[in-house]
Amino acid sequence: MKCINKVGRTLCIIFISFMLAANLMGCGAKEYTFAYDRNRNNTSFSVASHTKGKTMEAFAASLCVTAVDVSAGTDVNMSATAAGLFDLSSRKVIYAKNIHDKLNPASLTKILTALCALKYANPDDVLTATENVYINESGAVKLGLADGDTMTLDQALHALLLKSANDVAVMIAEHISGSVDEFAKLMNETANSLGATNSHFVNPHGLTDTDHYTTAYDLYLICNEAVNYTKIMEIIQKPAYSSVYHDVNGGDKFIDIANSNSYIKGDIAAPNNVTVLGGKTGTTNAAGNCLILFANNSSGNPYIAVILQSGDRTTMYTEMTDLLSEIS
Repeated sequence: MKCINKVGRTLCIIFISFMLAANLMGCGAKEYTFAYDRNRNNTSFSVASHTKGKTMEAFAASLCVTAVDVSAGTDVNMSATAAGLFDLSSRKVIYAKNIHDKLNPASLTKILTALCALKYANPDDVLTATENVYINESGAVKLGLADGDTMTLDQALHALLLKSANDVAVMIAEHISGSVDEFAKLMNETANSLGATNSHFVNPHGLTDTDHYTTAYDLYLICNEAVNYTKIMEIIQKPAYSSVYHDVNGGDKFIDIANSNSYIKGDIAAPNNVTVLGGKTGTTNAAGNCLILFANNSSGNPYIAVILQSGDRTTMYTEMTDLLSEIS
């Protein structure tokens, strides 16, 4: 068909659109899914032209989505800079405050580190610490690794997620990618594939860097993927962990750590209808007090709750409990 005038061109467009729609709505249609990529040019026409008789589900079809603050119907009075409560079953944003603001995530970064570690390595891999594991930031939590120490990735993940050991994060990064800088590239690629495109990571631990940031919403996206990793969910539910690793000469060194999450330790009580399954804490001068949680309601439906940049630890837990109280 040759379009020879304005009317003809219009009819051509209508006809083509009709045929594309017919193809996409065909019986027995096959669904296509793929990771989000901000650099990919996927228009409805390019997809339709290459997938005759097939359909493609929108990337965010199974996600909680909002572009604005959400507080209607809640009693939350949040002083923290950003916070969100996400119902994974109904894909509903129950509460949102500044969830797209770019903020320092502190050790909440380590959820992504663990996710990348399990994606690209095995729990029984043996890791060896280098001299780069020395962390000199004031107040930074460390396991106390020395050059030549060895442990399995499983042991390292326990120290990473429970104690929030920053030196262990460096060891994991170097094992996976050879250097912290290369691992950061992997972190950003992984975050991008999940749709967390308002984030930029430069290290595996979350210690202060002006170019290291994320959002409450991006952390929800990352944690929404982390729930698919049994090892992560298994570790973050433990109140404590003990094990033995080895120094450069094969001598024993001991891990004896407690979970930094006060809900899991039993120091803070969740609302009666809520079970906190685990999560991650984070604190630096730049980030303030941060917390992300995985929780279920009494029917077993899953939720993710996050608070960023709370003024102090007590306020953070009080406001997190208030946030969890909105779970039905």
